[in-house]
Amino acid sequence: MANTKRILIVVTNHTKITDDHKTGLWLEEFAVPYNVFKEKGYDVKVTSILGGEVPLDPSSLPAEKNAKWEEAEKELTHTIKLSKEDAQGFDAIFLPGGHGTMYDFPNNETLLYILQQFAEDSRVIGAVCHGPSGLVNATFKNGTPLVKGKNITAFTDDEEREVKLDQHMPFLLETTLREKGGIFSSRSNWTDYSIRDGNLVTGQNPQSSKSTAEKVVDAIEHPA
Repeated sequence: MANTKRILIVVTNHTKITDDHKTGLWLEEFAVPYNVFKEKGYDVKVTSILGGEVPLDPSSLPAEKNAKWEEAEKELTHTIKLSKEDAQGFDAIFLPGGHGTMYDFPNNETLLYILQQFAEDSRVIGAVCHGPSGLVNATFKNGTPLVKGKNITAFTDDEEREVKLDQHMPFLLETTLREKGGIFSSRSNWTDYSIRDGNLVTGQNPQSSKSTAEKVVDAIEHPA
């Protein structure tokens, strides 16, 4: 169909926080939005920073296989490496989280270039939990931070402290987004909370995966 909407999903390839603490993509934050987009009939391209098989945070794996996530999980076995060519041809970009993103999203030149193109074109940008780590260094062409003056949320400093990983992170996500000029708000730890501000959609935590994806759909179908 000529009018099929296209979504670019970008996920992490980073595998560890410390030698004895493995990390990667948080599965729910990818699988649930993936299904939301596919159920809308959207064309979804799954990419990662390095390409290839994507590491999953062990803590994000359900005790029993979730049949509804099987198609999404298969996509993660052979992802395409993110390319600057991905800056064009998509209606929205979506950044799932997982602590891995804190290491390979913020300073990835290709991702920053793509986010800038999306922002300049007023296309939809969505991110959930630690996914907004990709936004901390993203700017418009004039150097203005992408999040400046925008209502946003992400994995909070309190949530980071609760999981006892704050001391291991390269930076605290909430604090840094505030420093970049984002108008940050949140709800109590592990509460479903997501925000749409124009073409920018953000979600607080894994529990916010579905509502964030649904707001991305709303932003695509009903532009600001």
